[in-house]
Amino acid sequence: MTQPRIMVVDDEPVIRMDLREMLENEGYLVVAEAKNGEEAVSLAHRHKPDLIIMDVKMPVLNGVKASQIIRSFSDSSILLLTAYSQRELIQDARKAGVTAYLVKPISEEDLFPAVEIALSQKEKEASLKRDIVELKQKIEDRKAVEKAKGKLMGQLSLEEGAAYRWMQQVSMQRRVPLAKLAQEILADKHPIEPLA
Repeated sequence: MTQPRIMVVDDEPVIRMDLREMLENEGYLVVAEAKNGEEAVSLAHRHKPDLIIMDVKMPVLNGVKASQIIRSFSDSSILLLTAYSQRELIQDARKAGVTAYLVKPISEEDLFPAVEIALSQKEKEASLKRDIVELKQKIEDRKAVEKAKGKLMGQLSLEEGAAYRWMQQVSMQRRVPLAKLAQEILADKHPIEPLA
């Protein structure tokens, strides 16, 4: 697996420096630092980090609003840092798509497990998205095969099973996937004639 890319966002330079140092000492790659939410949004666009560790209270644009904007275009995990643990903040953070949050002051003992959990959540989310894309494609392929089978049944006066066998046979002879053959049949790019 490639090294996770992390961005640190805090309006206090000392905190950014401490976080960078802790992360780099642990072998993480810090790709960017931002001093407010607006800068975080811009840098998230440019660097596409796997994880963003971001303070909540910042000038210009706070961490929750920045998280909401970032999550609208990115699948970065977001770990919020806050001096408060109010219920309202937690609700807002959840709605904004934040993965987790830590209450300041941050210790290495708290930081690294939270970082690992946030990164594993990102990987799970990416895996689910891949599965969804794959499933959608399988459904589209199945629909195409069904439509092509219907077209064959009409044009060659075949029963459903015979139309499917016709497609399987042509698919094997031409060494093309069934879904691709179905697309060709539907686009009239493959002659529909009885098999010898």
